[in-house]
Amino acid sequence: MVAHRKPPVFLDPAHCPQAGRERMKLPQPIANFGSEHPDPEPALLRRMRETGAVFMMGDNPELPQMPARPQLLDFFHYRFSDIAFMHLLQSARTALDAGQNETVVIACLLHDISNGALMRSDHGYWGAQMIAPYVSEEVAWAVQYHQALRYFADEAAGFKYPDAYNQFFGPDYKPPQYICKAHEQARNHRWYMTSRLITIYDVYAFNDNWDVNPEIFTDIIGRHFKQPAEGLGFDNSPVAHMWRSMIWPNNFL
Repeated sequence: MVAHRKPPVFLDPAHCPQAGRERMKLPQPIANFGSEHPDPEPALLRRMRETGAVFMMGDNPELPQMPARPQLLDFFHYRFSDIAFMHLLQSARTALDAGQNETVVIACLLHDISNGALMRSDHGYWGAQMIAPYVSEEVAWAVQYHQALRYFADEAAGFKYPDAYNQFFGPDYKPPQYICKAHEQARNHRWYMTSRLITIYDVYAFNDNWDVNPEIFTDIIGRHFKQPAEGLGFDNSPVAHMWRSMIWPNNFL
C-alpha cells in the first residue's frame, strides 16, 4: 500500500446480497472496443444459465468499502489507483510549495480526478464535469482546458512539450482538431494561467520516492470544494451518477 493511504476495510462476502453465488464482473462495453479479446458477455450469459451465477451488483467484496456518505478524500484512499493517488497529491503539493494560491492548488489536486477511477479518454472534460457542482467555475474551467494545453508548449510561462509524450504517443503525434481549437480558445481566456499552471505542476509530479499525506489539503478542500452532506454520489446533483460509478464500478446495470 502507498504510504498515507488509509487501510482498506473489506466487506464480508457472506453479507453480500448475492451471497452464496458466483458474482460475475462484465467489463464496461467501452473497455472492449479495439480489444484483441472477444466480447465476454455471451460466455458470461451462458455461465449464468448453466451454473446459476449472477452478475455483480452493489458492493464488490474485492474492493475496499466506501463510507455511507463518501467525501472527496475517501475516493483518493479507496478508489484511486496508486499512480493517480500519488500524482494528484504531488502535483498539488508542488503548487503549494511554490506559493501558488489555493485556487491553483485545488485545481492541481483535482486535474486528473477522472483518471483516478473513471475514464482516461478526454479526462479533462470528464473531470471538469464531475467536479463542476462543487468547485468554482474557474477551477472547473482550468481542469477542462488543461487537457488541451498540455500538448502545446508555452516556454514564456515555463512549460515545454513533455518528453514523456514522445514516448507515450511517438514523436509524430499531432493532437486532433478539437484539442487545437480548445488550446486557441484557452490562450485568450482570463483564466489561461490557472489552467497553464496545472500543466506546469503536472509534468513533474511522478516521483516514486515522495509520499504526500492527503490530510494536508483538508482545509483547502474545505474552503474550495463543496462536499455534500449526503455524500458524493447521493446528493442528486447532475453528476452524482459519475461518483456512484466509482463507488460501484463493477455493477452490471
